[in-house]
Amino acid sequence: MIVIGAAFLVPLLWVVLASFNTEATLSVSWPENWSLGNFAAIWNAETTFRPLANSLILCGGATVVTMVAAVLCAYPMSRFRFRAKRPLLLTIIFSTGLPITAIMIPVYSLFVQVNLIDSMGGAILFLGASSLPYAIFLTKGFMDGVPIEIEESAWTEGAGVYRALWSVVLPLMRSGLSVATIFTFVMMWGNFFVPFMLLLSPENLPAAVTLYTFSSQYGQVAYGQLAAFSIFYSLPVVVLYLFLGRSLGQGFAAAGGVKG
Repeated sequence: MIVIGAAFLVPLLWVVLASFNTEATLSVSWPENWSLGNFAAIWNAETTFRPLANSLILCGGATVVTMVAAVLCAYPMSRFRFRAKRPLLLTIIFSTGLPITAIMIPVYSLFVQVNLIDSMGGAILFLGASSLPYAIFLTKGFMDGVPIEIEESAWTEGAGVYRALWSVVLPLMRSGLSVATIFTFVMMWGNFFVPFMLLLSPENLPAAVTLYTFSSQYGQVAYGQLAAFSIFYSLPVVVLYLFLGRSLGQGFAAAGGVKG
């Protein structure tokens, strides 16, 4: 595990060192002259700020759409019995392994017909829909861990289904929602193919796509500037983890709330 961990740390070490080295190459080397020149070169709206803002709008909006739909879909699958439950669950599990590249051509054709190409709203909806099966699978697993007896107590007090879901179930599975949200956002944040296919205008492109175009400008790669951009590109994911990570270790908040 130490060897595997070290292998993953080497690329991270290269990103940090190369970002302060104006003459960086692909090799991991200590900068002879530490400089902020790489950061100064990308410190502008066209290269960094606008793509990051587009990524936040795209991935943040799609994450909200996905998690709201995942909770509403996972709740009946976790709490109720119906004839199509098992086939539906198997379909969701199958959908989690379906490569998105296999459906992008018909999706692109559909988006052209409904005039949603180069639409941020359309990209948000499709990105959210493509992430929904995995989010449902995760959310249902965490929701199954909340005892239904606590929810039934809320029902006897007059709470409806949606009130019990909002006031009882969701607070008790806060750590599970944090995990599902982080996984969903991270998968969207690193998604290159969907925005590359559906968004055409340079002013709409997210950072995942501009990272590709940035690294191939003029037929050569400015490794130092690429490393500096990669640091900015990684910050939103780190901030999200720090913000939601506080609830990851809390576990089930009402472990003693049900008598045996």
